[in-house]
Amino acid sequence: MAIERTFLMVKPDGVARGLVGDIISRFERKGLTLEQVRMVTIDEELARRHYAEHVDKGFFPELLSFITSGPAVAMAWSGESAVAVGRTLMGPTDPAVAPPGTIRGDYGTVVTQNLVHGSDSSDSATRELAIFFP
Repeated sequence: MAIERTFLMVKPDGVARGLVGDIISRFERKGLTLEQVRMVTIDEELARRHYAEHVDKGFFPELLSFITSGPAVAMAWSGESAVAVGRTLMGPTDPAVAPPGTIRGDYGTVVTQNLVHGSDSSDSATRELAIFFP
């Protein structure tokens, strides 16, 4: 396995609920290394760049409203298989089917406000890291 980098964001609902510390702790306990972190309030332009693949989808207006609704915490992580490890720790997008022990399984209730975003591939990690940590 190779050391890789990934992007993770605690979305506005996770920040508002005070879950940032717990989410960071889960990634650290798993063995990933936090390289960079910043709190950011995402504006429409940044949201459109980050979620470029979703701009033309019917759910984008709701996503845009949510992701720009308050501060988020953007993070760069590294470690062995960091992308896959991150996806496993987050759990499936829908909290109703996310298993206990995952971030979404333990804390999520609504699919449209699911606490965290994480890169789904090395390519998207590279793209997302460049957007939030130029």
